[in-house]
Amino acid sequence: MANNFMALAFNDSVRNVQEQYGTRAPYEKMEEKHGFRNQLTWQEKAYIKNRSDFYMATVGENGWPYMQYRGGPKGFLKILDEDTLAFADFRGNGQYISAGNLKATGKTMLFLMDYKNRQRLKIWAEVTVQDAKEHPELAEKVTIPSGPGEVERIFSFKVEAFDWNCPQHIVPKLTKEEWELENPQSAMDLQIHK
Repeated sequence: MANNFMALAFNDSVRNVQEQYGTRAPYEKMEEKHGFRNQLTWQEKAYIKNRSDFYMATVGENGWPYMQYRGGPKGFLKILDEDTLAFADFRGNGQYISAGNLKATGKTMLFLMDYKNRQRLKIWAEVTVQDAKEHPELAEKVTIPSGPGEVERIFSFKVEAFDWNCPQHIVPKLTKEEWELENPQSAMDLQIHK
């Protein structure tokens, strides 16, 4: 667990609840170690490159949270360097809730799940939302070949902290492609019966 994570997540209210339920002491010892870590290692990079989706949380100036699902081909969330991620954003339903919230607060949390292997990575980040036409070189770096249209915006994330969660309560799930790879005969039987 990284201290940057604890510095962002463990506010006074959280510490009080930890104290109430008897979990404060071990976290207090971890906080004293001062092992700041916000640069992505090979482990986080490999994990991110293999994700085809993630959840992005924002908070608007009214204080209400918003969660949005983002999906694409594996690796659409690009790793630009040890502490910077980015992805190409295409026109959607025109609500722009995440983009608006990020202009107001500049902060997000990304939640990356691997249901099959029961892993999850949380990333706290400062965000900039840039117009793709004003940043063509960056747009080229994050564009995916089979994108659904023209890139409108680029979401760039400066990683401030991250944390791996324990797998205890993650229910394993498979994508259709994962299931077919693990059950080739059943997948073939389904194709025959269609």
